[in-house]
Amino acid sequence: MTNSSTPIAIIGKNAKTGARVNKRLIARGIKTRPVSRSTSISFDWGKRSSWPSALKGVRAAYVTYQPDLAMPEAENDIRAFVEVAKSEGVEHLVLLSGRGEEGAEKAEKVLINSGLAWNVVRASWFAQNFSESFMAEGVLRGELVLPAGNIPEPFIDIDDIADVVVAALLDTDKRNRVFEVTGPELMTFRDCVDEIAKQRGKETRYTSVSMQDYLAMLKHQHVPDEVQWLLHELFTVVFDGRNSSLTDGVEAATGRKPTKFAEYVTKTIEGGYWG
Repeated sequence: MTNSSTPIAIIGKNAKTGARVNKRLIARGIKTRPVSRSTSISFDWGKRSSWPSALKGVRAAYVTYQPDLAMPEAENDIRAFVEVAKSEGVEHLVLLSGRGEEGAEKAEKVLINSGLAWNVVRASWFAQNFSESFMAEGVLRGELVLPAGNIPEPFIDIDDIADVVVAALLDTDKRNRVFEVTGPELMTFRDCVDEIAKQRGKETRYTSVSMQDYLAMLKHQHVPDEVQWLLHELFTVVFDGRNSSLTDGVEAATGRKPTKFAEYVTKTIEGGYWG
């Protein structure tokens, strides 16, 4: 087990997974140092000068890269981050990654070959994108418009990801392993929207559009260029069927089965996320 007297850094205090990991560690009596651009000890991926103070005196860190590890600059940033971690005496890094993303895999290799103790949590698409991210507005509006057809995806509950990360951080027997994590079933976006509509009791449609039309919509909404690039990458490359398979990563790390999408919808409604 990790020494509870030294903090675990959470790189991405306000990220969907970072906040959950932090809460779970605190509940176990583990000292944490959650950092972001707005914390007193700040961390900004765009300001490497902020990295040493965020890592000073910590033994381990959970790392989420913003906006996504698929971005072209991620590999070099992770390489530089690893060197700062080494110089500050950090012993173990747990990196959140994405399935089927070439850029993410390059960044993973940097960590795996770093000489540090490591874990990679390679996740499928988050179920919470429907409730805590860019798709939530469409659900509330009653129509979700995306450039995705009928390719199924094993959407994963972020709470499952957080449990896997905590297990990787605290159980030394699980170090130096990739945990590829998925939900327990393959579903299309239409399947997901239908389940949400059924449980909410409100009509919600799924509309598939071309990438060209989707990008035009994003530009009209003044979505930042880097986010447009990322969404184009995800919907044209990652959603080509390469990730339409299930893994046992959640069970391997936690000893339990992953959460079904219907269960995610139920607790999301109970939590008031969709009003």
